[in-house]
Amino acid sequence: MSDDKFTFQSIGVIHSPHSDTSKVPIQPVFCHDIEGSVVLDPGYIEGLKGLRDFSHIYLFYFFHRSQKTCLQLKPYLSDQPQGIFSTRAPHRPNKLGMSLVRLARIEDNILHVKDIDILDGTPVLDIKPYIQRFDSRDNTLSGWQDSVSDETAAVQGLRDFKG
Repeated sequence: MSDDKFTFQSIGVIHSPHSDTSKVPIQPVFCHDIEGSVVLDPGYIEGLKGLRDFSHIYLFYFFHRSQKTCLQLKPYLSDQPQGIFSTRAPHRPNKLGMSLVRLARIEDNILHVKDIDILDGTPVLDIKPYIQRFDSRDNTLSGWQDSVSDETAAVQGLRDFKG
């Protein structure tokens, strides 16, 4: 396969209380009970069949406000530069984001979610269910993140969000 260009289109938009990129908590785990919604284009309602029975979903989205691309950067939990592919930073070559959020309920084409760490107005590209038997792993390594204490991650991960 020699074609290296792909076209994605938004299937809807994500709404959240996060409007300032510098104040968005760093990961969903630091956004306990922060509510948001995913408003899907009505043409995708049929694709929601069966989803309401899942407690968590992955949202895949476009980092629409990321202006730059970096192959190395200093992430919020490291004093040393790291490669972009060992981080979840938005300054990626393809600007693809992923967050695991709690699914509270579905009303028509609106998914109400909790623990959201995504900017308001972000285009959603796809939704997939979290499936514990497939997605949970034992005996994992988290690279340079393993040297960061949970306490440090919690304090720095919250940033300055006041919801």
